Amino acid sequence: MSAPRIGVLALQGAFREHRQRLESLGVAVTEVRLGSDLHGLSGLILPGGESTTMARLMTEYALWEPVRAFHAAGGHLWGTCAGAILLSREVQGAPPQFGRQDSLNLLDVTVQRNAFGRQIDSFTTDLPVRGLNNGFAAVFIRAPAFTRVGEGVEVLASYGEQAVMVRSGRVTATAFHPELTPDVRLHAMFAGQCAAPVVTV
Repeated sequence: MSAPRIGVLALQGAFREHRQRLESLGVAVTEVRLGSDLHGLSGLILPGGESTTMARLMTEYALWEPVRAFHAAGGHLWGTCAGAILLSREVQGAPPQFGRQDSLNLLDVTVQRNAFGRQIDSFTTDLPVRGLNNGFAAVFIRAPAFTRVGEGVEVLASYGEQAVMVRSGRVTATAFHPELTPDVRLHAMFAGQCAAPVVTV
């Protein structure tokens, strides 16, 4: 079995921080900007950033179908904050001038953009996460929330009444920014899920 190589979508947002966290675990990382960059990966992280900008760049770089094909071929996906929005089936709260926001439609959830307020309302909280022995210092910055969770989608963490980390099969999404803390346990968890034969697309 080949060691996993994980990609980080590197169009916009906090992709460098994700790369640093993975590399601190000894994981090989590829920055993904084109569909051809997905070749040989086991997993792909869609980072936090600005979801409408990331969606526009996904269109500009013709990445929607390659990412869907990567997942269909067995690849694991993890979206954080804006990346979680891109994975979701239904997106609420997009600016009216943008109309309906494009998404990969790979996770049966409804996500509400900016559910916890504006940039000034950012906060960090000790969050219980299923699978971790101790709480995780979750950083919320203009964070979304999963307001509807479909059948077969597991809620791994909640903040108050809001689901903020979910997983369905090979797709994981977090509303917060695990890459902005030195705690690498969620990155280790994802890398462990990707410890499978390398996907070829």
